Amino acid sequence: MTSLAAEYDPYILAMPGPDSPVVLPEWISPGNTHYNARYREPVWPLAPLIDNPSTSLLSISWRNCPARLLEEMKLVTWTMLNGRLRPTYLKERGAQARGRTSASDMRDTCNEWMRLARWLHERRFTSLGDCTEEVWRAYMSERWKDGVSRTYAEKICVILSDLWAFDLLSARPANVTRPPWEEEGVDDFLPAADGSASGENSREPLDPQTLSPLLVWAIRFVDDFADDILAAWAERRRLVAVAATNTSRPEGLEALAEHLLPLIRAGAALPAVRMRGKMALARTYIAAVTGASLGQVGRFSAQHRLSALTNESPGPSPLRVPVTGRINGKPWRTHMDFDEAPELMRHLGTAAAVICLYLTGMRPQEVQGLRSGCCPEPEPATDGTRGRHLIRGRHFKNVTDHDGNLISAGEERGVPWVAIHPVVHAIRVLERMVPPGELLLSAAHHDFMQQRGHHGALKHAGLSTRIKDFVGWANQEAQVLGLPDLAIPEDPHGTIGLARFRRTLAWHIARRPGGLVALAIQYGHMRTVLDARTSSGYGSRSRGGIHSVLDVETALAAADTAARLRDRIAAGENISGPAARRAVTAAATTPRFEGRIVTTTFARKAAKFLARDGVVLYDNPDAFLICAFKHDNALCEPDPGATAPRQYACQSGCGNTVRTDTHARQMRDRAGEIDQLAAAAPEKIAKRLQLNASRLRATADTHDATAQTAEALT
Repeated sequence: MTSLAAEYDPYILAMPGPDSPVVLPEWISPGNTHYNARYREPVWPLAPLIDNPSTSLLSISWRNCPARLLEEMKLVTWTMLNGRLRPTYLKERGAQARGRTSASDMRDTCNEWMRLARWLHERRFTSLGDCTEEVWRAYMSERWKDGVSRTYAEKICVILSDLWAFDLLSARPANVTRPPWEEEGVDDFLPAADGSASGENSREPLDPQTLSPLLVWAIRFVDDFADDILAAWAERRRLVAVAATNTSRPEGLEALAEHLLPLIRAGAALPAVRMRGKMALARTYIAAVTGASLGQVGRFSAQHRLSALTNESPGPSPLRVPVTGRINGKPWRTHMDFDEAPELMRHLGTAAAVICLYLTGMRPQEVQGLRSGCCPEPEPATDGTRGRHLIRGRHFKNVTDHDGNLISAGEERGVPWVAIHPVVHAIRVLERMVPPGELLLSAAHHDFMQQRGHHGALKHAGLSTRIKDFVGWANQEAQVLGLPDLAIPEDPHGTIGLARFRRTLAWHIARRPGGLVALAIQYGHMRTVLDARTSSGYGSRSRGGIHSVLDVETALAAADTAARLRDRIAAGENISGPAARRAVTAAATTPRFEGRIVTTTFARKAAKFLARDGVVLYDNPDAFLICAFKHDNALCEPDPGATAPRQYACQSGCGNTVRTDTHARQMRDRAGEIDQLAAAAPEKIAKRLQLNASRLRATADTHDATAQTAEALT
């Protein structure tokens, strides 16, 4: 009966045998050469399903599964790994449901199933078929005792429903009972809401006080230090190769004695490297520079008890490479050191990754998927001008085949990214660190000390650790140099996670008129450029990418502006400007987003919110005003269809202008600051500054003369 079902129903798989592959060949891409285990083995590697370089190689271990439930669990898991959920089942679960998910989702699903299996075993159940409606209810009530958020609990319910769905597709079903929430709805089975639910905008942007010096250090590494570091690394590798081939010869031993004995007798510091938290004699370095063999250096060290001496008085191991990098006009190193070269290479790769993560708007896995050669030099245009650098790479989120199954390898982006110069420089440095065609952040080639040959790209956790170490190195360097202004303060919102860079870029675009990003980088992060949705703009990509994140940030910024105006009105401030009446109405009707937690559908709502021409408020602190943006009134010449002003091109006399008493006070304060600058400036510059100060005071006076209360405007 089972074989007939498998023959006539394409969703039911044939029964596997002990030697059946864990992953059927049809699900393994041609370039995937990872080991594929047999059904009988105690560990099932999921590597044959993983083609995304940012994903760790995962596996399923059966040692924690109760023996009585093992065969049923293995069969339903094998069915999940090689089967597909029925379209009728997926249709009830929304557009995001997939017949096949990623290997990491499958591993997490199996782990949740095994958790259920252990719970059943503890209560002396011997089959998954014992999951009756009463058992399901009992399990769910106990499952939430571990403190699971409502959002994650909903995910667990979906996972357990999939156990029932895949069991129906199994060649030998265990007859799992349909979970009761499938008929009654899931709400009554979830824990009470505790405010912990996450949403599209729950991730905080990086604090500017943290990001600014971090970006400055990253750019300094790539632009100023890269040549020195790469030369030091090449020289270190050359010395390691020389030391490995040196043979024991009398002249080598003689050179060794001539090099070290004077240092020993004088009590001077000996060439050292750090090993396991202690300083040890730099044997490889000494062997290479003296011509002695490693064995001769080891015996000489033991004879003269150099291990203890080196730990007490470690010295440098200088490399014969020039130092060209500068900090404040001075060389950043007296010499490049054999021991420090691997650490500096690690920080150089991290610095380049930070630049790519922040100054492109890519998702972390898209940066991790970039390869050498992804950003070729542009061809000259017909008029002789130089074209823009374009980055061609792969994207992975929601990439599926024609059947809706997730494709682990992703696909090449239809629209390339446009790279600004710091990003191009970072990519060029990474290309010098890896072989041609290799991943720019290859885990194997960025493992500078142990060379363990890791799979794919540096993973999220590893990159986060490297960024933390880079910050620590930069802060120590700033302290040594006596430059506290170069220190990177701790971010008040926690760890510098990879995804926060993309959120921060959107925050800057949406909330910084003129697009001032960090300290030394100023370029046009113009909302209207991005609205064009073409590859000619910075960070261009499909409508659903950085633009949806940007819409969220812009909507939240507009809501914050309306809330601040509402608070000022409540405090009794007066309002002036041709759009004052519209602004009062908008402030009264715009919702306040408390806590900054919104749902995943908020991107669509944000775009709809921004399309309300005439009643969306944009703060422009550089111009000391609020823009109640109405497209036809705007003097900043917005593009057709634009839903936001060109804040960097704000014009006096615009019909969208709104000012409050706070703006008038800020203009007078700024005028006072300009007067102080004028007092110390040359005569011509001082006159220009004084003229600007006079204009600010005149505008503030005009506000005072024309401003009205909110009640008078309504």
